[in-house]
Parts: sequence; C-alpha cells; structure tokens
Amino acid sequence: LLDLERSVLWQLIERKSGMMLLSHTHQPPESRLPDSPFDAGGNFPWLIRRMLQREIVAFTSLNDLPPEADSDRELLKTLGVKAAIVLPLSVGGEIIGALSFGRLREESTWRENVVKRLQLVAQIFANVLARKQTEDELISSLRFETLLAEISARFVNLPAGRIDAEIEDAQKLICQCLGLDMATLWQWTDDTPRFLILTHVHTPPEGPFRPERIDAQEAFPWVLQKLMIGETLAHNTEKLPPEAARDQETLRLYGIKSSLVVPLSVGGGPLIGALSFDSLRQERFWPEPIVREIHMVSQIFANALARKFGELELRESEARLQVQLAEIESLKQKLEKENIYLREEIELQSVHEEIVGRSPAMKRILILAEQVARTDATVLIEGETGTGKELLARAVHQLSARKDRPLVTVNCASLPPTLIESELFGREMGAYTGAMTRMTGRFETADKATLFLDEIGELPLDVQPKLLRVLEEGSFERLGSTRTQQVDVRIIAATNKDLARQVDAGSFRKDLYFRLHVFPIHLPPLRERPEDIPPLVWTFVKQFEKKMGRRIDHITLNCMDDLRRYLWPGNIRELRNVIERAMIVCSGRTLDIHPPDGNFAVESADFNLEDAERRHILEVLRQTGWRLSGQGGAAVILGIKRTTLQSKMKKLGIRRSAQ
Repeated sequence: LLDLERSVLWQLIERKSGMMLLSHTHQPPESRLPDSPFDAGGNFPWLIRRMLQREIVAFTSLNDLPPEADSDRELLKTLGVKAAIVLPLSVGGEIIGALSFGRLREESTWRENVVKRLQLVAQIFANVLARKQTEDELISSLRFETLLAEISARFVNLPAGRIDAEIEDAQKLICQCLGLDMATLWQWTDDTPRFLILTHVHTPPEGPFRPERIDAQEAFPWVLQKLMIGETLAHNTEKLPPEAARDQETLRLYGIKSSLVVPLSVGGGPLIGALSFDSLRQERFWPEPIVREIHMVSQIFANALARKFGELELRESEARLQVQLAEIESLKQKLEKENIYLREEIELQSVHEEIVGRSPAMKRILILAEQVARTDATVLIEGETGTGKELLARAVHQLSARKDRPLVTVNCASLPPTLIESELFGREMGAYTGAMTRMTGRFETADKATLFLDEIGELPLDVQPKLLRVLEEGSFERLGSTRTQQVDVRIIAATNKDLARQVDAGSFRKDLYFRLHVFPIHLPPLRERPEDIPPLVWTFVKQFEKKMGRRIDHITLNCMDDLRRYLWPGNIRELRNVIERAMIVCSGRTLDIHPPDGNFAVESADFNLEDAERRHILEVLRQTGWRLSGQGGAAVILGIKRTTLQSKMKKLGIRRSAQ
C-alpha cells in the first residue's frame, strides 16, 4: 500500500543485552535478512537506545542519522537501506520489540499521517504478540509443571538402587519438554583434594559427551567458582567474560552453545554438586520461570541422592561384620592360590591405559581382538619388541568372560631354563635340591582365568611337551608329584621371533607351534603406522603432565613430522622414552621433541644390508648407553640374545669407540 520494499518485526529476547529475534518479515528475495537471534544492542546501539526509550526513529536518508549513530549507519548501508522508520512495540509501558518499514530503492520522507497510522499498526501487533506470548508461556508452564509433578511423584519412596536410572530418565524428559539437547549432573568425590565428576548424563546418540570422569576444577574453573558461592549461571558460550576463557574452551570442545547451571545442595547446606541443562544446536535464553523450575528439579535430585547415600551407608553399616568375615575367608583362599606377584599384576590391571590407535591396521587388530575375546581360543600375538603385545593381551582378557579373574603373566625369557618348569607347573617340597617349600605354579594360579606367556619363543625345548599337554588336555603334574592337576586356563602367547623359522631350525616343536597358532594376531611396528604417532604422543604427554605437574598446550608441526618420519626401532616403548625425556627438559607450554639422530625413513639408500644392520645396532646401543643385557638393554630392544648381539657386534666391527 505504501510502496515500501521491506518490513521487519523484531522481538526483544533479553533487555539487558538488547538481544532480539527477527520473527516476521516482508522483504525482496534478493536482499534477505538473517532469521537467527540477532544482537541488536551490539549492531544497532544508537537505534536500540532510542527504542528502549520508546522513541520513534524516522529518517529520509542515512545522512540524517547523527554522528553517534555511525555504526548503525554502516550496517544499514550494508543491508541496502535508503530510508526507514522504526517504531517501538510496547504493552503496558514495557518494550517487547520493534517494527520497522524501509525503502531500498530510493530515499523517502515520512508524512505525519503515515507515521500515526503505522503507530496504530505497531500497537495492534504488540497486543497480539503479548497475548500470544502469554498463552505460549502458560501452555509451556502447565506442561512443565505437570512433568515436574510426575517426576516428584516418581522419587517418593524410590529404592536407592533405582535413583540413578530415574535421574537420567528425568533428565531426558526435561530436555524433551524444554527442547534442550543435553543434561549433566556433577557430584563431589570423596577424594583429597576433592573435585567434581560427571555422574549422570543425558545426551543425544551423536552428542559429544560420554559417561566418564571429568575434572571440573580443570575444565570449568570459572563456573565452579560461581557455584561455590551459590550462584546460578545462565549463559551462552560465546558471551562468556574473558576470565572464563578456560570454561569457554571446554564448552566449545563439547559443542555446547548455551547452558543453565544450578548448584546442588540439600536444605541450603554445603554444595554437593551441580545440575546443568545445555543446548548444542543454538544459543538459548533462559527466562526466570524456567530458572525457578529447574531449581525445583535440582532440589528433587539433591534430596534423592542424599537419601540414596544414606540408605547405602546404613546397609553397609548393618552388613559390615558379615562382609569382613567373608573378606577374611576370601583372602585366605586367595593367598593359598595367588602369590605377591599376582597381587602386583592386579594393581597393574587397574591402571593400564586403553590402546591408542587410529590407523586401519590397528582398527583391524582391535576387531580381531574383540572377535577372539568372546571365545576361549588360544591367541598368538606376534610383533617386534615394544609394539604393545602385552597391552593387547590385557585387552583380549578384559573383553573376555574371564575378566573378573586376573591375567597371570609369565615372561619366558626372564626365567632361567632350570626354574621355568617349576614356575609354570609348581613343585612339591623336596622336588629338587633347594626346594624347601611347596610352590603353586602359574597354571594353578590362572585356573578359570587367563595365562599370558610372553616371549614364548624362548621356552626351553624340554618344557615344551609339558606345555603342549596342558594346552591339549588341561592337565599336568607338579615337579616331584605324581598327582595329575586339572585346570581350565585360557592361553595368550606373544613373541617377537619368527616361530615358523624356529620350527624349521629345530628349536621349537612343530606340534606346539600349531597348537599356539590357532588365532594369530600380528602387531605391526610403529614405522608401518605413522598415523598412530600423534595420538600416542598426546597420550604420553597427558600421562607425564600428571606425573610431573606440567602442562603442555602445543607441539610444533615440524616436530610431529620428524616423529612420523623416524623409523622407531624400539617402537612404542622408544617413543614413550623420547616423550619422557622431552617433558623433563621442557620449560614452557610448547613441547620441543626430536627423535634420536638417524634412522629416518628415506625413499632410497646407498648402503647395503650389512651397513643398515650396523647402523641400526649402533643406534640402539646409543639409546641404551651401550648396555647390552637386562631390562631395557640393547639385546631386549633388538629381540635377540646377548650372546647373539655380541657375535654380531664382533662381525660388524662395532666397538665402543665406533660411536
């Protein structure tokens, strides 16, 4: 009717920040405005101030705007506006938005009678929007209050064992009701020093969170500081203050756009945790009624958790005597079957790290491990020294039905040939000279569990038939005994040698080889999967950060490229040692890592096989300080005997002076 090109209606979402939502438009297709939440206070500071003061702004030309409206003028120019009128929308004296009409083709004046009629239109729109908003809020409030009553009823007389599941179900229902993506509940630990951990979470399947421990003091220091003084936080990630930079970094990592975080306490007592509801797709604004209702939810959860802990503590107190007696009996039985070494192995199991690897080769290996773990089949893990054979063996065991029993480990290369038979199968007192006591063997200890035979290629020939019998029949006799023992043991073996070649050479029994070779898994050396090096580097860095009290933020691209190009004769073990040394000498937050000199991958070489062998042995000797034998010695890293290494050094002319 008025021959105008554009009309927009903005609704005020947050008065303090001037955040407005473009909700209704009429505009040419070729010059559309954004339809997402728009920071009008930041983009049109002069216009928003006039609007909040209930002033009508009308200009026939951008040049009519005063100097203090320079930023407004520039954005209007970018949007193609030649002339415009902006009318505040108010109901009962409260501003709820703005209505504007504009010309895009030419400048224009605004007659007084037109302005008055547009004021009437603005008032009609304001009344309609206010009524709609009131109805929407009423419907939303009733729906949420109904849900709140349902949730509250669920927790009445709820058994302690069902409280955790009901909390996560309630988190899901609230997210669905309010159109949110994620809900998390943190609780204090009983550790010293205390920190917050994630205990209950609802997230979409594609969401970033998984149920795991999260150190809130490290990840959310600013949020935690506010919660400790009882503050509720309703914020958008990109609008956090500078002092919340660490919190902002963590929120971005998890893809969180907006959060409402409420402290958890019982009856106004000390903080026991925090409840958070989050939006992953877009920024949200948190009206006061929603905040009040979430506070009520937090009280329901806090009281339920307090009741749960009280009930559990009461049950534990009532049954403590019975539990102690059962533990004593259990310890007696365990001490009879397991020695101190086995307890150390159990402790190692509780801290061993997850296998790190993103290469196709490692993914295939993990798939094979998952497949064979479900069976009791014998597994043979082949690979060079330092490739993680024992770690893979532990992974197979942990995925198996025997995971509740320990993984018993025997290193066949570390035991003298004269003792390995008694170590494996046990002995009776007096079985041989010096056998002053009866000893339980590893096979008995591993009954109903898993036995890991590391360096199986070093097993003496005279012991191999007895091992074969156990594998085939599950029976053996202790040294010095005629009584047959029957055991149920799952065998995982590992070697860095070519067992087939040892069979041909007559140093390993063919029938035992085929019995072990039921399900072979070959671990490739690190040089064949360089894409695994960056995640391994960062895994070791994080481990040493906790040990050394350091923090590393960056590793240069050149350093990482050098690590990928290096041949790593000592594989993952060598990489870990290099990272540890670099962490020790590092003084800042950028880690400067350099692999040992030499052994870089090249496209071609001008030296023969003997030269290559000589260079490789020299490099390993430099790494070990010319230590030939023992744990971490050159012979162990190279996967050969000390006498073989000495023979090769003599043949290749390697002497200490040759370095």
